[in-house]
Parts: sequence; structure tokens; C-alpha cells
Amino acid sequence: MQRKTLTVEALPGFEPEIGRWIWGLEDVRRTILKRLEGIRYEQLNHRADGRQSIGSLLYHIAYIEADWLYAEVLESDWDPKIKASFPWDHRSEDNRLSEVPDQSLDEHLHRMQKVRHELLAHFKGMDLSDWRKVRQLEPYDVTPEWVIYHLIEHESHHRGQIFQLLRELEMQP
Repeated sequence: MQRKTLTVEALPGFEPEIGRWIWGLEDVRRTILKRLEGIRYEQLNHRADGRQSIGSLLYHIAYIEADWLYAEVLESDWDPKIKASFPWDHRSEDNRLSEVPDQSLDEHLHRMQKVRHELLAHFKGMDLSDWRKVRQLEPYDVTPEWVIYHLIEHESHHRGQIFQLLRELEMQP
């Protein structure tokens, strides 16, 4: 068995400290993408026991990433090209995550990649003073550093849900 080396490396092109956090964000995404390889359309869009489909969770992950990027980090309106990638409301009237109508894995992955590309572009040019600069919003104060921490936590949580749903679906005949 080949010995693994488990380290965190700063991604090139970023201030090193920021690059290490972005590495963590990218690593969570990498594990999701690897696990989704070969997923069938029916599995992606299957709803079980009132839970969201895997596709809806992917939509939610991308939506939240875009929202935190634009609202908290950039303190601006969404880029219209990104906003156009989200034709469905984020939440239903009863405040549950919206169920996204049947979409292919390619559609979900394209949306996720588009948002991530925007996020990476904005964080590549960031220095440590901006990384830790407090954005004073109406409900709270927040730094870009905390946003990335939150996005890692958020996507990891939903990764667990996705993996659990896949395990259950793979056990079905």
C-alpha cells in the first residue's frame, strides 16, 4: 500500500495564508466531485423521505457560495451572469430548501464551477488586510476569512448528506 502524505498546501497565486484556506475549500469540492463520478440521473434527482435530492443540494451549495461572495465579501449585487444560473428561488414558502426540477449532473457542475471560478478570482487578488477587513452589514459584522471558513463548513455538511443519500440509493435494488 502506498503511503499517503496528508498536508495542506497554499494554492499558487494566492497570498499563502489565504491559499491554504482556499485549498481546504477546494478539497471539500474535490471529494464531492470524485464521489459523484458515475452517478445516474435517477440517483441525482431522487427524493426520499421528504429530503432534498442530491441535485437540489448541489444547487443549494452553489447558491450559498454565490450569496456569501456577493453579499458579504464584495458587498455588491450579484453578477448578472451568475444570477442567471439560479432560476429557482433558494427556499420554498415554508422556508425549506427549494426542490430543483430535474437537471443533469453537467448542469449542476457547470453552475458550481461558474460560481467557484468567480470566488477564486476575487480571492486571488486579496491581501491579508482585506482578508481580515470587517464588513459591517445590517445583521452582523463579517470578514472574508470567516466567509471561507463558513463555506468549508457548509459544503462539508452537505457533502455528508449527499454521501449518505448515495449510500442509501446504492443499497436499493
